[in-house]
Amino acid sequence: MISRQEAQQLMEKYIANPSLRRHCQMVAQAMEAYANNLNQDTDSWYIAGLLHDLDWEQFPDEHPNKAVNDILPQADVPAEIIAAITAHAPDRTGQQPDTQIERYLFACDEICGFLDAVAKVRPAKFAGMKWSSVNKKLKNKSFAANVSRDDIEQGAQLIDKPLSEHVGFLIEVFTR
Repeated sequence: MISRQEAQQLMEKYIANPSLRRHCQMVAQAMEAYANNLNQDTDSWYIAGLLHDLDWEQFPDEHPNKAVNDILPQADVPAEIIAAITAHAPDRTGQQPDTQIERYLFACDEICGFLDAVAKVRPAKFAGMKWSSVNKKLKNKSFAANVSRDDIEQGAQLIDKPLSEHVGFLIEVFTR
């Protein structure tokens, strides 16, 4: 299996944009924390998060199909991780998130992007961030307008957690 270091190098090879790299790192961190809580393989979950948007910058129209069909199989990425990356974009792949790793990757993707946007407008970033302020921003459709609120809601449902609990867990993860 691909190591974390190899996955990091692969991500850096395909992603130059610092914001997209940060997003992938955040999703990896979120996935690792959830894997830890659920007694799952932290390396697999971390790598799934790190590589989930591998082809977004260079092949946006083919995302994530370019990565799952052409790039990841050549990089010794296990089928479970490839399936999770496929299922994180069901509208593009037709594959719905079914397994635990697939559901959590879907659940972490959009909300991590949204939380990063919230942190960017706060002087203390994640420190002291509360669900109520995140929820207020979620209701403001013009804030981080490119982030799918429907996917955020669906993600929380997929992992069977109230959105407030999911967000609270992730805020804690990002303040460590």
